Amino acid sequence: MNTALTLRFDGRAYHGWQIQKNAVSVCGTLKAALEKTLGRIVTLHGCGRTDAGVHAETYVTNFRGECPIPPERLPYALNGRLPRDIAVLSAKTVPDAFHALNSCLEKQYTYRIYTGQTRDPFWEGRALHHARALDLDAMRRAAREFVGTHDFACVRTLGTPVKSTVRTLFAFEVGERDGLVEFVMSANGFLYNMARALAGTLLWVSEGKVTDVPALIRSGDRSAAGPVLPPHGLYMTGVWYGQTGERHA
Repeated sequence: MNTALTLRFDGRAYHGWQIQKNAVSVCGTLKAALEKTLGRIVTLHGCGRTDAGVHAETYVTNFRGECPIPPERLPYALNGRLPRDIAVLSAKTVPDAFHALNSCLEKQYTYRIYTGQTRDPFWEGRALHHARALDLDAMRRAAREFVGTHDFACVRTLGTPVKSTVRTLFAFEVGERDGLVEFVMSANGFLYNMARALAGTLLWVSEGKVTDVPALIRSGDRSAAGPVLPPHGLYMTGVWYGQTGERHA
């Protein structure tokens, strides 16, 4: 049996999704709750690595093996054992070949920023405070130039080894919602810190520090792109699968 879980979490208390030897992780916390519930060892496969402090409005993981609890009841059993900053939204039986990471065709991340001179305590730890106004039109034009299949070495931080820095960015939009500026980006995969570096580069576009995105991409020069923004403004907001034909967003 292969079971997929959809969850959401506030990442402030966790050192990312991946299990760490000396730090609390989302995966480790969920794994402990699941093993207590099922009474056996479980291996969880997550849809991606999230950095320390990054949040998820939707996240998918799967595990294999017998599950005596019906899928529709499993979220209730798990949520009773999980801390209040992690919640399992749904569980379902999926095909044996399904893998939360390897079966994923597209992921979406959203970076959230609020502007103004006054800090908003309700967004502290959940959105970046940027005191100056942002040039939305300039950032929208720049975001469109990132869309497509490119070598994204200019927004990659050295970390997890990869065979290629080429990725396809399906969409990159800049919007305003409820007083927040949001950078919404979806791709077939993201390099280490790529989403936060893309967000940082749009801030540099707003400040006039980056004026030619195609030239930046061609250069592959990480130092010419914007900074990696703090993790607390970043959310995983969508995951798409071809094998099951499902969208988690």
